[in-house]
Amino acid sequence: MAQEGVQNGGAEKVEPVKFTAVKPQLLVEAPKAADAVQFYKSAFGAVEVGRTLHPKRKAEQELPHILSAQLELAGSIILVSDIAENSTPVKIERGGCVLCLETEDVEAAVDKAVSAGGVAEGEITEDDGACCGGRVGKVKDPYGYVWLICSPAKKCSDVKA
Repeated sequence: MAQEGVQNGGAEKVEPVKFTAVKPQLLVEAPKAADAVQFYKSAFGAVEVGRTLHPKRKAEQELPHILSAQLELAGSIILVSDIAENSTPVKIERGGCVLCLETEDVEAAVDKAVSAGGVAEGEITEDDGACCGGRVGKVKDPYGYVWLICSPAKKCSDVKA
């Protein structure tokens, strides 16, 4: 449905933008993207569905620079990329990004992530706020990202505000 918008004093019809997917991109310090991909496979059962390497990387350099590794995780795609000071115009600032995974077995998922190299933060709790409520565990991965591992979300209409 079109929305009315006002631009430069005149009304014009603005068509809504439709998105087909959200693909979070996790930027890790080069050359650790390959290690991060392996961690996400081991810890969360991610499946690598594609990888793009830097086309100008010299053959004699030890590790390829990963522009984007595409991982399927819980029906979604996440991207993992090496980031070096001169490799991208993206300014990296940690903070404000928390990833939430849903599972019926929070304890086992936290244990698996920790055995793969993550660090559990605090105890598993009952939390009405995170992921729309339920059991919640928190794991920080070796690359600085925080993952909330939650029991399946309640319908947001069922959660008291």
